[in-house]
Amino acid sequence: MLLSLWKRKKILLWLLLLLGLALYPYIGASGLQLFSATQLFIWVVLASNWNLIAGMTGYVDFGHAVFFGIGAYVMGILVTPSPLLFAPGLSFWQALPWAGLAVVLFALLIGWATLRLKGPYFSIAMLGTFAATREVVRILRPLTGGGVGLDLPPMLNRISDYYFMLGVMGLVVSLIWWIRNSEFGLSLIAIREDEIGAEMRGINTTAHKLTALAIAAFFTGLTGAFWAWQNTYIDPDVVFVGIRNINMVMMSLLGGIGTVWGPPLGAVVLVVLQDVVWSNLLHYHLLVLGMLLILLVLLIPSGILGALSNRRAFSVKMLLKRWSQAR
Repeated sequence: MLLSLWKRKKILLWLLLLLGLALYPYIGASGLQLFSATQLFIWVVLASNWNLIAGMTGYVDFGHAVFFGIGAYVMGILVTPSPLLFAPGLSFWQALPWAGLAVVLFALLIGWATLRLKGPYFSIAMLGTFAATREVVRILRPLTGGGVGLDLPPMLNRISDYYFMLGVMGLVVSLIWWIRNSEFGLSLIAIREDEIGAEMRGINTTAHKLTALAIAAFFTGLTGAFWAWQNTYIDPDVVFVGIRNINMVMMSLLGGIGTVWGPPLGAVVLVVLQDVVWSNLLHYHLLVLGMLLILLVLLIPSGILGALSNRRAFSVKMLLKRWSQAR
């Protein structure tokens, strides 16, 4: 009863937060502030989707940004008016579902092969998929524009962009909360803890893993498609960047991997931390940021949510003990 009451309180707080964010453009937010908030929503969505497959099933994906890139390029190909091999010149809303569908089909195809691998082999296979896809996009110049890239129609609207990503973020986090508390989510956790044992209990592990990957890929692809539309220009080097994979991992680890609220919290903390360090230590920001993240991971391995839920384990004495062990 108490647990159910606590869950209801968290849902209420989440809805109040979404309501407050929905009112943000009406309290005098500038275009730059709306743009920054939109980018933050993008990171929350990406980190939450990565956590769905990596945190809940235990399959750590080092190439998850490949779905972001495919979504971006499907959007770019479908809306560009340039004389490509295939350039229908669709609108954003016409192209968006096709981008999501293409990413899901790609995820099912890749997942059918890679999800048979275990541990680091899956991680390396997905990283290889990410790198290979970038080169394929670069080679297929008549379709993708190659290294020259694609110019998308410049139709910017900060307010509509803000509300679109707010809606996607609200849907993704709410969906993952529902999954985490559903029978499907419990099955994913069982796969993470003991996949062989889950199979012996009658769980179709292949179907569950593919479903989780397809859901995560779908929303990652939609986010990539939106990002391409908002950016108005894409090429392989700005779409398929390795730092995007690293940020998704770091955000989930920082907030609390395997939890619902950890990745969104980690996304907020990491984005703010990056901005603060960059604005104050421009020439050394990468060095300082890297050192701070290493310290955070060493001292609070279960993430910020783990530290908040078990404060005794993160007392000064325990932190000093972990620091001495790390040395």
